[in-house]
Amino acid sequence: MTQVEARPPAGDPVRSATGPGGGGADVRDADVRDKGLGGNSVGLVGSAVIGISTVAPVYCLTSTLGSTAGEVGLQMPAVFLAGFLPMLLVAFAYRELNRAVPDCGTSFTWTVKAFGPRVGWMCGWGLVIATIIVLSNLAGVATSYFWLLAGELTGSDRIAALDGNKAVHILTVLVLVAVATAISYRGMTATKGVQYTLVALQLVVLVVFVALAVQKARSGTFATGVDFSWSWLNPFAVQSFAAFTAGLSLSIFMYWGWDACLTANEETVDSDRTPGRAALVAMVVLVGSYLATGVAAQMAVGSGTSGLGLANPDTSDNVFAALAGPVMGGALGVLLFVAVLASAAASLQTTFIPVARTVLAMSTYEALPASYARVHPRYRTPGRATITAGIATGVFYTVMTLVSEHVLVDTIYALGLMICFYYALTAFACAWYFRAELRNSFRDLMFKGVFPVLGGVLLAAVFTKTLIDMWNPAYGSGSAVLGVGSVFVIGVGLLVLGFGIMLVMRRRSPAFFRGEILTKQTPALAVPD
Repeated sequence: MTQVEARPPAGDPVRSATGPGGGGADVRDADVRDKGLGGNSVGLVGSAVIGISTVAPVYCLTSTLGSTAGEVGLQMPAVFLAGFLPMLLVAFAYRELNRAVPDCGTSFTWTVKAFGPRVGWMCGWGLVIATIIVLSNLAGVATSYFWLLAGELTGSDRIAALDGNKAVHILTVLVLVAVATAISYRGMTATKGVQYTLVALQLVVLVVFVALAVQKARSGTFATGVDFSWSWLNPFAVQSFAAFTAGLSLSIFMYWGWDACLTANEETVDSDRTPGRAALVAMVVLVGSYLATGVAAQMAVGSGTSGLGLANPDTSDNVFAALAGPVMGGALGVLLFVAVLASAAASLQTTFIPVARTVLAMSTYEALPASYARVHPRYRTPGRATITAGIATGVFYTVMTLVSEHVLVDTIYALGLMICFYYALTAFACAWYFRAELRNSFRDLMFKGVFPVLGGVLLAAVFTKTLIDMWNPAYGSGSAVLGVGSVFVIGVGLLVLGFGIMLVMRRRSPAFFRGEILTKQTPALAVPD
């Protein structure tokens, strides 16, 4: 289809005082450019739904409940709360930055404004590569649950076993990626309509699961069940620091993706305020869902390693597959399978939002080739960036699957490094960008300075600890390269690859890297005397 070039002339301050979404932002950065996206397409509820959907709560729970219980035992709910804290603190940073600079480049744009083009480029790269990894993983999970559900509905083990056929599995992944790409390509209105249904289904099924799990716990249906205790919410009761950090890494992964509603800020009503509020709403819904489900499941079956215990190594990587029938019964159990498939499919579709819009912003500011700055004339979406992300996802998953299942698993383990990398940089960017305003009021000090820095420090600590752990070949699949853990090689290698691409782009786009396109500045310096 025909594309249009959305980039304004260099130096043209196209962002109006009300922004693309009609918000009354005090615009202090004249070099921030409009991208040509469809404004006023999403409201508060729609934006929050996009954030929740990208996280994929049901998928995260089925794949992480068991692993977290295996690390910290009955303190699993406490670790969920502990993982929520740095995410909440970083969400405050996103909210404040979005109020000042409502730009779809989010982390990329904001870190450029705070720290300069090189740090900003690497932050954008961290977001992009993390998203590609997640997209490939989500497509694989959705495929597995598609064939598992098909087998359940037909009562055929042969159909369920098709997921084990590598050719069928890869083909199904490519079809799902193509469908998700097409929906995202058609714009935020199409995306929002699909997500309302899929997110509502997930939350309703979780409510039903929690209610039935509590009922089973009270009746003592399962021998491994345990009585609720408030001590479950005490993170200091975790038996060791190593176990706590391992559980915390898993917990942080469970919250990743809420920032998708920020990358849709230029398409959101009241673009300087609504996305930040939506992010906080999404975070509250997520932590509530995780705590309720974790507590209910633990009451019903316990966190042990035998029977239906959450930490049973035979079922811990897919808890809902093991608990669907025993807790919810036959028909409702199938509904839980549907919810996991819907969760992975919904997240697969919305996760295209941050990667496509980050690439669009990087291209608009000449940090990437100009062709990615084009938007579709009818749908007002970054068409080329969306299609490229879909192709990259399909190619990445296909190659990794054909090369080695171990490499694919280790790539997913390396994801945590990317998440902590760009979230921490964004949090620090907030405090540095607003450093001249921190003495204006107690609110500014806390929300623009203290909270973001604390969140950044916590994530930087997790980044460092993960980096150290990754060096050990036992981390991840257990494979190694020259005695070094393959997860470390992949994680650090992807960052080094990004640095190499940045050097190439510096030769092609010297103006951006000289700070002439998107300038490094603070609000105090940007406001005329």
